[in-house]
Amino acid sequence: MTREVVASEVVTSGAVTSGAAVSTRSRSRLRRLAGATAAVLLLTGVAACAGVPATSPVQVVRQVGAGDSVAPPPAPVAGANSLDIVRGFVTASASSADRHGAARRFLTQEAGQDWNDGAALTVLEGQIDTVPVITGAQAPGTATVRIRGTKVGRLVPQTGAFEADVGQYSSDLQLVQRDGQWRISRLPAGVVVGLDEFRSNYKAVPVWFVDPARRRVVSDLRYLPVVPSRTQPARVVDMLLAGPSAALSGAAASLLAGAELRANVATGADGAVVVDLTRITPPDDAARRLIAAQIVLSLAEVNVMRVRILIDGEPLLAGRSEWTREDVAGLVGEARPAPGSPAIVVSGGRVGTLSGPVPAAPIPGPAGNGGVAAVSAAVSADGRRLAVVARAGNGNQLMVGRMTDGVLNTVEVTAGILTRPTWTPDADEVWTVADGRRIVRVPTAPDGPAEPATVDAGALTAMGSVTDLRLSRDGVRVLAVVDGGLYVGAVARGLDGRVAITEVRKLRPQSLEPVVSADWRSTELVVAITRNPDLLVAQVGVDGLALSEVISTNLTAPLTALAAGPDRPFLVTDQTGVWTRELGAQDAWRQQLSGAAGAVPGYPG
Repeated sequence: MTREVVASEVVTSGAVTSGAAVSTRSRSRLRRLAGATAAVLLLTGVAACAGVPATSPVQVVRQVGAGDSVAPPPAPVAGANSLDIVRGFVTASASSADRHGAARRFLTQEAGQDWNDGAALTVLEGQIDTVPVITGAQAPGTATVRIRGTKVGRLVPQTGAFEADVGQYSSDLQLVQRDGQWRISRLPAGVVVGLDEFRSNYKAVPVWFVDPARRRVVSDLRYLPVVPSRTQPARVVDMLLAGPSAALSGAAASLLAGAELRANVATGADGAVVVDLTRITPPDDAARRLIAAQIVLSLAEVNVMRVRILIDGEPLLAGRSEWTREDVAGLVGEARPAPGSPAIVVSGGRVGTLSGPVPAAPIPGPAGNGGVAAVSAAVSADGRRLAVVARAGNGNQLMVGRMTDGVLNTVEVTAGILTRPTWTPDADEVWTVADGRRIVRVPTAPDGPAEPATVDAGALTAMGSVTDLRLSRDGVRVLAVVDGGLYVGAVARGLDGRVAITEVRKLRPQSLEPVVSADWRSTELVVAITRNPDLLVAQVGVDGLALSEVISTNLTAPLTALAAGPDRPFLVTDQTGVWTRELGAQDAWRQQLSGAAGAVPGYPG
C-alpha cells in the first residue's frame, strides 16, 4: 500500500519554514488581524503567495483592475524549488492573457498542451499553503505538491458570473525535474487564484437585462479580464448574448435572446463602437429602446461612450444613429428615494422622521401620534406610501396607507410576528414575513391595498426562520436574514401572476454569522450588522465575492437595527440610540437619536 504523508512544511512569505504546520486556529487569528487592519476594504483581498494572510488598500468594486497597466506575472526563476514553482504558477494563473500564457511557462510542454484552463476559475481567500506530499513510490526527479486554502467561490467562464461556494480547497500537482528545472507535469482542469490576484486582473462589470414585465433594465454583476482592455467591449457583448446568470433565473430576461453578431464588435472611424446584430426582430419601439439600454449601459462600464446599434446593417431605431448612457438612463430599474425624502424611525411605538431640526418628529396620522402602536415601518421609494407593522393583541398586523396624511388601512395580514415591511420599486406591492415562515405580498392601488397573496418561498424558508427581508431597489432580488445567516434570492414572476423566490444563495457563512439585520446599499452591495465582535458592520457583494468591514468605532454592541440606501449614510441602532455614518467616512459614527435603544430606522424603498 502506498504511504502518503503531508509534510509539515509550509511556504510563508516566499520562504519555506520547517516544523509544525500552521494550525487552523493560528490562521484564523491571523485572518482576523488582517481584517482589522484593512477595515474598510470593499473587496477583502489576500496575496496569492502561499501562506501570506495579507492586508490590502481600500478599493471600490467598480475600480477593480487598471487596464493594460497591470504588470505581467513573473516567469519561473532558474533553480527554483518545486514549492516555489507551484506558488508562482498560482500567482501567474490570475492572468488569462494568451490562454494563461504566463501560467503555462510553469508547465512542461506536454502539460501545457493538455491543461484545460477553460474550466471554472476557483478563487481562494486567506492563506494559501503549498505543501509537499511524500509518497512511498515517489520516483527520483519527481515531486507532488498540494495546494490548500479556503475557497470563496468560482467564476463561470462562459458567463463571467461569480458563484459563491465557501469551503476548503485541496488539489495535488505533479512535478518533474528536467535539466535541473522543476516544472508541473500533471494538474487538474481549471484555474485557481488568490483573491488579491483575481481582483488585480479582473474587472467587475454590471451587464444589463430586462425585468420580467419588460419595462426596465436590471443589472447582473460579471467579471472580465482587464488585459487586454481593447477586447472588453466584445467580451461584454458576448456576456449579453449569453443571457442572465443562473442567480437571476426567472427574475430577469433578455430581449437579445437568440440574437447573434452579424460582424465583430468594432470601433468606427468616428470613435463610436458598432454593434451589428442579426436573427432578431424587436416587436416595437419600446423593445428597441430596452435593447439599446441593455447594450449601451453594459458597454458604458468598459468606457464606451457612444454606440451605433444596427440590426442587419440598419439602425436599431429609425432616425437615431447613435446611443449614449443619457439616452437610456430613464430605463434603469433601480428605484432611488425621491429627492428630499427623509429617513424614518420607529421609536416608542411612533413613526417619525430623522431629518430636520426636531429628532424623530412625528409623521402625520395615527402612526405618528400614537394612534397605533408601531413596531416597524417603511415608506415607498416615491415617498407617497406608508406601510406599518403595529401591535394587535398578542401579535402584529399590517397597515398600509398614504405618507402625506398618514391615513392607514388595515390589511388582512396578522401573525405573532411580522418583519419590517419592504416595498417594490413602483410601490405596487409591499412585502412582510409572517412568523418567520410565510412571505406575504400585498398589491396596492390608488384606492387602497388589495387581497394579500403568499409568495412561493419554500427555497428560502427551508433554510430556517426568516427574521428580516428586504426587496432590492430594482425588485428582482430579495435579501434575507434566516436563522442568523445572510441569503439572497431571485424574485421570479410568472405570466400567471405567481411569484416565487428562487436561486437562494448564502453569503459569507464563515465570516458574518450571526447576522441580525441587513439592507441594500445598492443593487450590487448589501450591508449587514452581526453579533460577531470582529465584524459588527459589514458590506457584502450581492454575489458573495466582495466583503469589507465598516468601522464600528464608538458603537455599543449588540446592534439591533440597520438602514442603508443609495447615496445615503448608514443608520445603525445600538444600545444607546440611532447612529449615522457618511459613506466613505474614516472617522467615528455620529449619534442621530439618543435614548432610543429599540429604534428601527429606514430609508424609502
